[in-house]
Amino acid sequence: MSVVSAPPATTVRAARTAVFAAFAINGAAFAAFASRVPDIKHALGLSAGALGLTLLAASLGSVVGLPLSGWIVHRLGAARTLMGAAIIQSVGLVGVGIGVDVAGNRAVVMGGLVLVGIGTGVFDVAMNLEGAEVERFLGRAIMPHFHAAFSGGTVVSALIGAGLSFLHVPVAAHLIGVVVLLLLVTPWFLRAFLPRSVEMDESGVEVRSEAGIGAAWREPRTLLIGVVVLAAAFTEGTANDWVAVALSDGYGLERWVGVVGFAVFLTAMTAGRLLGTRVLDRRGRVPVLRVLFVSAVVGCLLVVFGGPVLAFVGAAVWGVGASLGFPVGMSAAADDPKRAAARMSVVSTIGYTAFLAGPPLLGFLGDHVGVLHSLLVVGAMAIVALVALPAVREPARTTRATTD
Repeated sequence: MSVVSAPPATTVRAARTAVFAAFAINGAAFAAFASRVPDIKHALGLSAGALGLTLLAASLGSVVGLPLSGWIVHRLGAARTLMGAAIIQSVGLVGVGIGVDVAGNRAVVMGGLVLVGIGTGVFDVAMNLEGAEVERFLGRAIMPHFHAAFSGGTVVSALIGAGLSFLHVPVAAHLIGVVVLLLLVTPWFLRAFLPRSVEMDESGVEVRSEAGIGAAWREPRTLLIGVVVLAAAFTEGTANDWVAVALSDGYGLERWVGVVGFAVFLTAMTAGRLLGTRVLDRRGRVPVLRVLFVSAVVGCLLVVFGGPVLAFVGAAVWGVGASLGFPVGMSAAADDPKRAAARMSVVSTIGYTAFLAGPPLLGFLGDHVGVLHSLLVVGAMAIVALVALPAVREPARTTRATTD
């Protein structure tokens, strides 16, 4: 079998920096919207259930884009796929802003969210595939660091969102500013992505083959990895969508204070991802994730039952607990580079089901037991993840390409 030659060390390092930038800007774009969810809820006069159904539109968009993402990356390459996704995401964000502040129309907001979901989903798979390639050539775990960059982008963006919410800056102005940044920065970092030539073997055959996407849906290990990512996405996504609302509604806090709680969660998750790679290399994927999923449950309980002060401590513990499940699942799906695109597309599709089911489920529960207590469903998902965790175990060590 032909072996792909490792690109020069300088090329891999430049690509690593570019992937960091991709994750960070995607996180910033996501949190710009998420940080204004309490304001959107207030501006449109939505109940918890109506808000959940509104947020469902973004999840539906992601579910449309994700199954196609592996095929698109195979055809166009990661860089061109990601640029197209950024454009779609930008159009959606502008649509959300117009729907809130100009039209005052929930349907317009949902239309924008569908485009945001499509763009975000395809962007997500493309950047994770590029990150998996870089990780493979580096020969060590680095995917959590990439996801830390995503979290770092969300932290900065959420804090900005909290400040803009406090100052009553219109949602449309905020999101349009984010779109301008996204469209300016993305072409700049895409130039440093790995060249398409590294995706070919010596005979010119595509390494990341499109073949086997259907077969990947029949692989037990791939499906179990998808279950772990599903639980991780639900644990993370529940906090992303609902912590700010839960703190403000559940404890009677100002909306901007709830957003600060959201920022605490994101900061802790970023720290967990920055510090987690060394622990993963030393202890292994399964033991580390077992501890972290339990921590997420403990943090959730503190948020729900701890009162307005301990709730912020709980948000931090929850953030650490949610830090590594998603990136480790992506790495596990890409353990075999020849099947990475197919398997990552499958795993991402399963994982994003959490974003599909999560908003309406939490909204329904929120209408009946309150948004704060509805967060307890996170514990049930953590138990599911603990059962499926052995699937993400590292494969037997093999000789890997290096940049030395």
